[in-house]
Amino acid sequence: MPDSTGVIFDMDGVLVDSTEAHFVAWSRLGERIGTPCPRELFDRTFGMHNNQIIPIWLGDDLPPERVAELSSEKEAIYREEAASLLEPLPGAVALIESLSRAGTRLAVGSSGPAANVRLVLGILGVSDHFTALSTGDEVTHGKPDPEVFLIASRKLELPPARCIVIEDAPQGVEAGIRAGCRVIAVTSTRPAADLSGAHRIVESLEELDAGAMRSLVG
Repeated sequence: MPDSTGVIFDMDGVLVDSTEAHFVAWSRLGERIGTPCPRELFDRTFGMHNNQIIPIWLGDDLPPERVAELSSEKEAIYREEAASLLEPLPGAVALIESLSRAGTRLAVGSSGPAANVRLVLGILGVSDHFTALSTGDEVTHGKPDPEVFLIASRKLELPPARCIVIEDAPQGVEAGIRAGCRVIAVTSTRPAADLSGAHRIVESLEELDAGAMRSLVG
């Protein structure tokens, strides 16, 4: 019987290990425009919206249309690399399937564009389990702004307090808290100390199940 709990998954670092695919994409873009993207900058900004990353990298005097052009090119490169470089994270597919069987409403809340999200869900074979997508195409403000998760909860037709965000980055944890959701952090890309604002911290999605989700929202 369907329950009134929603789970909103971040994508990169939660469902898949996409770190290298994204770094390769930024590196190739940097080579094309003649401005390298250092690994330190990539690590510091991973998980942010491209509209935030590009000004940090190239300066905040770029016109918005140039930022959009560079963002689109980077994501096209990412999609070229994704099929060969993406790895599903342990427990991701099993958790999605178990939550779906329990009637939990599932969404993705990602800073990436919708094309990336659909590509990843297709690679994992879990597209049919998700009823809502909230992506970088829809948001005006990137994480740690809560907008992406507020859009997801609205699409799930649930109040934020009935939704659980699963995140791997400090900006995402903060965004989930600010949205009024419960937040589970997984230490796939960051140490637990960086994710201390979450309501629960796990090392792997293998530690989670539908019962754990329901108990977190009471």
